[in-house]
Amino acid sequence: MPKHPQHRRRGKQALDADDIEWLESTPETTSDDAPPTGDRWSTWDQSTPTEKGPQPYPGWLVTELAAVDTEHGVLKTGKEADVHLISRGVPGTDRVCLLAAKRYRGSDHRLFHRDSGYLEGRRTRESRMNRAMANRTAFGKQVIAAQWAVAEFGALCRLWELGVPVPYPVQIVGTEVLQEFIGTCDGYAAPRLAQVSDGLDDLWKQLVEAMVTLAREGLAHGDLSPYNLLVHDGRLVIIDLPQIVDVIAHPAGPSFLDRDARNVATWFAAKGVTAADPETLTSLLRGEAGM
Repeated sequence: MPKHPQHRRRGKQALDADDIEWLESTPETTSDDAPPTGDRWSTWDQSTPTEKGPQPYPGWLVTELAAVDTEHGVLKTGKEADVHLISRGVPGTDRVCLLAAKRYRGSDHRLFHRDSGYLEGRRTRESRMNRAMANRTAFGKQVIAAQWAVAEFGALCRLWELGVPVPYPVQIVGTEVLQEFIGTCDGYAAPRLAQVSDGLDDLWKQLVEAMVTLAREGLAHGDLSPYNLLVHDGRLVIIDLPQIVDVIAHPAGPSFLDRDARNVATWFAAKGVTAADPETLTSLLRGEAGM
């Protein structure tokens, strides 16, 4: 059965000294109050209002406290996190929704092979945390995992409100980010762009529009490629956003923006999309970002 923290944190988007107790204690579920079905009670009430997605909540989202979460396996594994498929439903009713639960790994796993570049400027107000992060101690890796989870949830919320095509961010609980499942109602995940060969001209237009919106906000995905873009019913959806970069404030911001542009434009050009040109897209995005 999945474990989840019982200690509730304040609603905020940064870590400080008050989080040390939470990170070190990492309490687990040991209660005998198990749900009648499923693997755990819904964690909806464990998140504060600022740890839940933008309102109004979508009609498909199950928020009832009587709901339970049922695990249906792993959708994706990675060096930093695994994504699990969960159904959240109210027993005895037809109220159910599918969620993708992204769970960042703790101190016993390697975290972000390129995290030093992305973490630039993400120092906390607590010197002990900063030292632990710099030295990659077990506690430091816990801090990093929590920062990535908070960063991804914050990015999803911000981009959703801007109208960028991202999964709806449901909630964050500790180092678990719950978000809308992009796929079919029977649990088949949408394919990555890298697996798609039809409708590429329209998908290119959708992607440029999304990247322009990001650039106008001074942002870049930071690791954009055909492998973190999903295609569902002809709609492009951007995923994997923990490393989103402020291209103005980050010392290497322009290089992240340029790399995103080159990665996707080169792929589309190789697939025969004549409008896709790395230099043209780079110039467009730099202009939109005011660089």
